[in-house]
Amino acid sequence: MMDKYEYAFELTPELCIQCHACESACKNWRHTENFLSWRKVQLVEDGQFPNTKVHYYSVACMHCVNPACMKVCPVKAISKNENGIVLVDSEKCIGCKLCKKACPYDIPVFGKDRKMQKCDMCAGITPEEQQSPCVRMCPTRALKRVEISVEEKQKMEDEYLHKLQMR
Repeated sequence: MMDKYEYAFELTPELCIQCHACESACKNWRHTENFLSWRKVQLVEDGQFPNTKVHYYSVACMHCVNPACMKVCPVKAISKNENGIVLVDSEKCIGCKLCKKACPYDIPVFGKDRKMQKCDMCAGITPEEQQSPCVRMCPTRALKRVEISVEEKQKMEDEYLHKLQMR
């Protein structure tokens, strides 16, 4: 049996300098509403005193292997394509916010129209552009869009969730 591969965002936190270029690039490319971000730079502490480290994480939708948001949506407004990208059909969304409650990463946001919004890995990007604006604008190349095995993607999700739970 062949391994299945999906797209994911890969971050090297040691390279992130908290410049927020990824956030700005996403916001500008997507023209999101004021105070509404699909990508956020978050501070995460690792270790225990006195051996602690601080890292910054550029966080957007994880495009989970098994998306909890998709499972709870009562109107099936959330789907996952063959590349592993989790998409939202705003025409179907009723704004019930069950997806936000189910998401372990607290990713879904809601605009003035009360519809769920989130990163879609720039699904409409042209082949010439090849990379999402958030990735292209990262000056240290801390953020990458990669195609990885489902097993590796699940491991990445689990590791990040563990870090969030330790905060």
